[in-house]
Amino acid sequence: MIIGSCSVDLSLEGVFSLKEKRQIVKSIINRIQSRFNVSIAEIDAQDKWQYSVLGFCCVSNDTAHANSIISKVINFIENDGRVVVIDYSVEII
Repeated sequence: MIIGSCSVDLSLEGVFSLKEKRQIVKSIINRIQSRFNVSIAEIDAQDKWQYSVLGFCCVSNDTAHANSIISKVINFIENDGRVVVIDYSVEII
């Protein structure tokens, strides 16, 4: 069993309230869950307006497949115009 996990630091420019931030983050999380079938949640900075940290993971029987899924999710987040990916870290176990 291969477990791929990733932590993604996001900047939400132009967001001026926690309500607006939560709406954007919740939308991204729901879209990723339905499209890629990964477990995902906001794992840090819940009380900051313009910053968020998402964590997600997948389980596979092949390292290449786990890497592929993680790459696709990161690309999906980067292509979302509402957030900017500051940094991310990937771990394959």
